[in-house]
Amino acid sequence: MFRWIVAGFFAAWPFAASGDPLLRSSDATIRVGNLMPYTGQLAAFGAIGRAEAAYFRMLNERGGINGRTVEFISYDDSSDPLQAVDLTRNLVEAENALFVFGSFGTPSNLAVRKYLNEKRIPQLFVASGDDQWANPKDFPWTMGWPPAFRTEGRIFANYIQAYYPEKKIGVLWQNDEFGRDLFRGMQEGLGDAARMIVADTAFDATDRSLGAQLDLLHKSGVEILVFDGAPAMAAQVIRRLGESGWHPVLILDNAAASIANALRPGGLENAIGVISTAFLKDGSDPAWKDDVAMKEYLAFMDRYYPEGDKEDSYAVFGYAVAETLAQVLRQCGDDFSRENVMQQAQSLKNFRSSVTLPGIAITTSPSDFRPVKEMRLVQFDGRSWQPIGQLFDNAFTGPGGASGTTGNAR
Repeated sequence: MFRWIVAGFFAAWPFAASGDPLLRSSDATIRVGNLMPYTGQLAAFGAIGRAEAAYFRMLNERGGINGRTVEFISYDDSSDPLQAVDLTRNLVEAENALFVFGSFGTPSNLAVRKYLNEKRIPQLFVASGDDQWANPKDFPWTMGWPPAFRTEGRIFANYIQAYYPEKKIGVLWQNDEFGRDLFRGMQEGLGDAARMIVADTAFDATDRSLGAQLDLLHKSGVEILVFDGAPAMAAQVIRRLGESGWHPVLILDNAAASIANALRPGGLENAIGVISTAFLKDGSDPAWKDDVAMKEYLAFMDRYYPEGDKEDSYAVFGYAVAETLAQVLRQCGDDFSRENVMQQAQSLKNFRSSVTLPGIAITTSPSDFRPVKEMRLVQFDGRSWQPIGQLFDNAFTGPGGASGTTGNAR
């Protein structure tokens, strides 16, 4: 079992006695619990947790939060919901975590949501775009962080209608909540034009090959292939298409658009022209070479996460969401009760992470539990992701314009 604690220079972590670990003014630490898939099929996403650990290490070296260090206690659940239940209980009942932060994936977070809400323990900034993290009425202690999967599906639908209104669409989707949400959003976005979808086929995250599914889509005459799944499978699709005579327009979900974990393994030359979405800056994009914030991020990677890949979008994700949590904790002042942590999480006003795209501001409220709402379409040019249009949430009006824009993306 992977266990990772970040607590300052000497890795000292005094645990409180059993009971409700509400921080008092004499406490020197803020205990933060986390689950990540450091092993297993989705291990690529473990870079999120490693970047978060590195961020809190940097933060502690700089004095911590309001005079307190952050203890980041991260367990490996291999994206197994059964493990997630046991490990979350251990984080709360044995490790005395004040709250759970940034845990990855839909199934694992759903498995522990009821437990955390019944105990009134914040389940903050879940690393999943499922709509279920934005339900403050029924689950007031659970909040997501990235844009919704359904929003991304609607973005793809509107883009296709604007640029390829007569093309046949095929959808290759992961058979879980993640895959279903994006596919549902795409169908909603297409509306009556959903007839453009001539074939769709699902796969399990444990499948070793997608050959049969791709052959089915090819035989169906698909001209636009929308892939919704994990990066390892995306790499397989990119490579297979590059080696075949079938070259549909390929659209990847944001989670599968990592240069480090999908495009490079699939062959960068094969990925030229691929479409996706983005809400974070791309560490490989020369457009950010003079950006102060990205210089700071790259310096952070060199010093605190040197084994990480600077082109790994999951590392950028971890850095950005850790910045957001740091803001919440600063707003807590000297009151680190669970109630106040949750109150501050729903009181963010135009907070801007240094590595989200310009124009994206995070605002939350007691009725708005979706911190990051905007994305933009991007296309891979063989080296980095280049923008298509401007920032928008779910509507695209056609070549050269967007509705729902929040300002220029760059």
